[in-house]
Amino acid sequence: MSAIGVVSSCSCLRPGVWLLKPGMQQMGSFGLHTAAKCAAKDYYEVLVLGGGAGGITMSARMKRKVGAGNVAVVEPSETHYYQPLWTLVGGGAKRLATSARPTGSVMPKGVEWIKSRVTALDPDKNCIWLENDIKIKGLPEGFDHPKIGSNYSVHTVEKTWKALQDFKEGNAIFTFPNTPVKCAGAPQKIMYLSEAYWRKTGKRSKASIMFNTSLGVIFGVKKYADALLEIIKERNIAVNYKCNLVEVRADKQEAVFENLDKPGVTEVHQYEMLHVTPPMGPPDVLINSPVSDQIGWVDVDKETLQHKKYPNVFGIGDCTNLPTSKTAAAVAAQSGVLDKTISLVMKNQLPTKKYDGYTSCPLVTGYNKVILAEFDYDAQPLETFPIDQSKERVTMYHMKADMMPFLYWNMLLKGYWGGPAPVRKLMHLGLK
Repeated sequence: MSAIGVVSSCSCLRPGVWLLKPGMQQMGSFGLHTAAKCAAKDYYEVLVLGGGAGGITMSARMKRKVGAGNVAVVEPSETHYYQPLWTLVGGGAKRLATSARPTGSVMPKGVEWIKSRVTALDPDKNCIWLENDIKIKGLPEGFDHPKIGSNYSVHTVEKTWKALQDFKEGNAIFTFPNTPVKCAGAPQKIMYLSEAYWRKTGKRSKASIMFNTSLGVIFGVKKYADALLEIIKERNIAVNYKCNLVEVRADKQEAVFENLDKPGVTEVHQYEMLHVTPPMGPPDVLINSPVSDQIGWVDVDKETLQHKKYPNVFGIGDCTNLPTSKTAAAVAAQSGVLDKTISLVMKNQLPTKKYDGYTSCPLVTGYNKVILAEFDYDAQPLETFPIDQSKERVTMYHMKADMMPFLYWNMLLKGYWGGPAPVRKLMHLGLK
């Protein structure tokens, strides 16, 4: 059997053994870099590329299948973040420190942690190339200005809270880019929290809040979109559709947006606060990689998560081309399916377990209110609880703020949480 490689938002999974090739020189279009040191050994039965939610979860599951000594995780970062909490950090409801733990503390015991970055993949030879120099790309210079923040980076999430507190009067603009993003509801969540904070501090009447989105709808699932539009109307928030941020003039506090229905036509908005959701895409190592589609996402079967060309390559999380939202909830559901898929592939059997596209987006609409959106590949609600989850609820807020982080650290990353499907079945008496 060939080695298993798991590719996730931060990882890559394949049955069999991957060969690590540190120290290789640059080769062709792969853009390989020289690595200064070698991994502990050259071969592993399971090699996980990336130590995010998907990578750590699958390494814990694979450890129980093949033994810790046969599993390795390639991950350069010393700190692991529970990023869904950054919505609340940006709104001042949680501290950044509560979202972080040392990577070593979440790495399954006995699993090899290779502190490096992957520079190229060669699935035909079951090998990867590593580099040793870890570089952290700086954000655009505009983030150095006090009026701009973003909940999408550890370096700027606290700037959001500072800009929110320092707001005096004028336009508060929240953006959604013309690319896929992590948790498509997050760009709105901070907007609702900001509106609630300004109401509480007596500044709401001085704030003109606008949501400039590249999309043509407020949310992809109609049931939840209808509920959000009611909230937007009630709170007097302006929404501009097909409006994409193309330039920030931080020194002038100006944001330039292109009208996607009229390419080349732009409009300049003055702002007192700007929350930017940056354009996102696949990691550089996946662009033009043999395991990726034409855009750069890992090309996997949407039901089994097995690669369409390489049967011992699998994908999980943000780096895949699965047609669902990129969330930790999706990773949880995918991990349960992928666990079963890999078990069967290891026995030379065909996968039978199917992923239905389940994902969840707890839409924070205030400091104690959440709409718990859950849906599948067909953008149809797939709700866990036998209640109307399109309603704002305090209980769902506490689930988002308190229960989900506990579940993440203590169940998902340890490989014991595969999503709420069993709970849903119980709650709906097996009818859903």
